[in-house]
Amino acid sequence: MKKTFEKNTFNKRLKSMLKVDTRRLIISPFFYIMVGISLVVPILILVMTSMMDGTVSTNPQTGQETVMHGFEYVWQILGSVSSTSAEQSSMSMDLVSMCNINMMYFAIAILVCVFVCDDFRSGYAKNLFTVRSKKTDYVISKTIVCSIGGGAMILAFVLGSVIGGKIASLSFEMIGFNAFNLICSIISKVLLVPIFVSIFLTMSVIGKQKSWLSICLSLGIGMFLFMVISIASPLNAGIIHITLCLAGSGCFAIGLGAISNIILKKTNLV
Repeated sequence: MKKTFEKNTFNKRLKSMLKVDTRRLIISPFFYIMVGISLVVPILILVMTSMMDGTVSTNPQTGQETVMHGFEYVWQILGSVSSTSAEQSSMSMDLVSMCNINMMYFAIAILVCVFVCDDFRSGYAKNLFTVRSKKTDYVISKTIVCSIGGGAMILAFVLGSVIGGKIASLSFEMIGFNAFNLICSIISKVLLVPIFVSIFLTMSVIGKQKSWLSICLSLGIGMFLFMVISIASPLNAGIIHITLCLAGSGCFAIGLGAISNIILKKTNLV
């Protein structure tokens, strides 16, 4: 009687890789630390800026006075309406425009780089490619799993914003947008995560076990897309913004995923 061996198809390999990466992310203490930081940061920002709102500081050399302006309402920490985004981008960066959810995409860079570089540092990646998986499966799996992890950080920031707003007694009034727009904005921000994850993954396979190099490259490249976040996911976002973010994520994931795959094939795994 002949033994038949089940063919190791792409779907089966990818499913197995996704299970492994998902499990590694879930049991990783570092992932929960990053999500916890994402939850606490907006609480601290809203509480501290509310306490400092209206504070006047004087330059001892020029005598010029500067008034500290905090958040007028809670949802400002998630962005601004599209009519004011262009105005803010042309002005000098202030506390409100810098200390918002957009900075979380750089925190996601740390999550991705540490998660991927740990594979190369421990020798797990080399063993994986040798005995069971292909580099294409690895890139796709890492993009999906890290995007889920990054999305969890974005949602944790939103939850922290609500908690921080309650503690700081800030208004939850929606000026220039409604609840539907707010939901679309949050969804758009989550859908933007794969774009950044694709960039960070490419930088990670370049740096491999050197996490410091991967993080520096990721932050440097990510800065070029920083202003795109507020434009692609304003507080008055709609279905069109969700569609554009989804399309952009798909294009970046495919394009940069192919580049990451080539890098893994053309370079040493150590």
